[in-house]
Amino acid sequence: MLEEILINVTPQETRVATLENGVLNEMCIERTSKTTLVGNIYMGRVARVLPGMEAAFIDVGLERAAFLHSSDIANNSRVDDNGEKTPKHIRELLREEQNVLVQVIKNPLGSKGARLTSNLTAPSRYLVLMPGDPSIGVSAKIEDEAERDRLREIVRQLQEEDDDPENGYIVRTAAEGINQETLAGEFKFLKKLWRSIQENIAKAKAGDLVHADLPVVKRTLRDLVGVSVERIRIDSRESFTSACAFADKYLPEIRPRIEHYPGERPIFDLYGVEDEIQKALERKVQLKSGGHLVFDQTESMTTVDVNTGAFVGHRNLEETIFKTNLEAAQTICRQLRLRNLGGIIIIDFIDMSVDEHKRQVMRAMEKALERDHAKTQVCDVSSLGLVEMTRKRTRESLEQTLCSECPTCSGRGLLRTAETVCYEISREIIRQVRQFDVKSLTVVAGPDVVDMFLDEQSHYFAELESFVEVPIRLQAESMYNRDQYDVVIV
Repeated sequence: MLEEILINVTPQETRVATLENGVLNEMCIERTSKTTLVGNIYMGRVARVLPGMEAAFIDVGLERAAFLHSSDIANNSRVDDNGEKTPKHIRELLREEQNVLVQVIKNPLGSKGARLTSNLTAPSRYLVLMPGDPSIGVSAKIEDEAERDRLREIVRQLQEEDDDPENGYIVRTAAEGINQETLAGEFKFLKKLWRSIQENIAKAKAGDLVHADLPVVKRTLRDLVGVSVERIRIDSRESFTSACAFADKYLPEIRPRIEHYPGERPIFDLYGVEDEIQKALERKVQLKSGGHLVFDQTESMTTVDVNTGAFVGHRNLEETIFKTNLEAAQTICRQLRLRNLGGIIIIDFIDMSVDEHKRQVMRAMEKALERDHAKTQVCDVSSLGLVEMTRKRTRESLEQTLCSECPTCSGRGLLRTAETVCYEISREIIRQVRQFDVKSLTVVAGPDVVDMFLDEQSHYFAELESFVEVPIRLQAESMYNRDQYDVVIV
């Protein structure tokens, strides 16, 4: 699978698109007015301890207080008399007004503040430094046991040579096949970085930013560029020069793959990325077979419904359902990455009666999710035919980044019919007449509601006026949506 990374830079925002075999699979959009906070280290102050939630709110100088759970605090357990670890109470770990060093692991989402941890990390291309934790870990995506042992042994030797027993390291997926010399260079770089961070920590006050992660272009080069990436095309000369300098210093092996795109036509238009972004904001996704998916994103979860649509197959119903589900599984995994959907995801595949078909659909899903950079966990098909999964969420979805709540329906996606609003107004008129001494009334409503009163409901409106024995005047207000109205006593 050949990948390309396209980077579109403007003064207002930077957009990074990942293409696999020419198909858009991932989007990252970072605006200058709202940069990501993940990876930033702050000197926070405990604003409030919540014993009932085993958590605390930490003031790190952001608009909203950030959230720190006891499970994300370093040294959060004790060993009892039986040698078993038991968690400490939040009151034992933190107190109000205490300064605490924290790192952001999840951006603020909606009305929620950022999620924090006190288990700090400092990542590079191939390694992740874990201060205060001497363990050595290897990415689970490196499956070859011999390669895992080789990488673990290299890092262990580097620790011993450098007399570094206090800090631990995680070997990242990109390190597979990398030689000892390169890993030693990264090891030294992370040591220097951590010393620099420690110097900042020594002089930091509550609310200060101690260390900021790399900007989006350099972060992309560090985290996303693997062996399968054929080239990285950047349409900004300034960003291209900066990326080349960064690659020359830290990632020389990827420098030949970085290109500047000088064309007049926008780079995203050239690859059809803009059209794919628009499609990713739609609720319905068409499948090549003729079936379709329906995505519904709510605050608590995302649901995906699979439908055969216009696909009728050629053999029998079970084969038609199987082929639709098989295509849907691959498309869903791509859409989850593209839309950056996270949290709980419920997929309603079309019911399959053959167990082997269920297994093949699940295998297709698992294989497609192997290319996902976010951590995922998938359950088998339930007795109701549903597949439950989770996908780690660290930033807003594409929809949350690019869209806002509809001011007309307030995000419900539905409006009451003009007829329903007419009947509501009628009940309000009767209520007002019975409660107050009314001489006349003026109804201010949207144009389609007033038209309904004067056309289809004109007979009913005349009866209403006769029943309340009060003259009623209708006034159309173009600024009102269908749900809005006022009954004014004159």
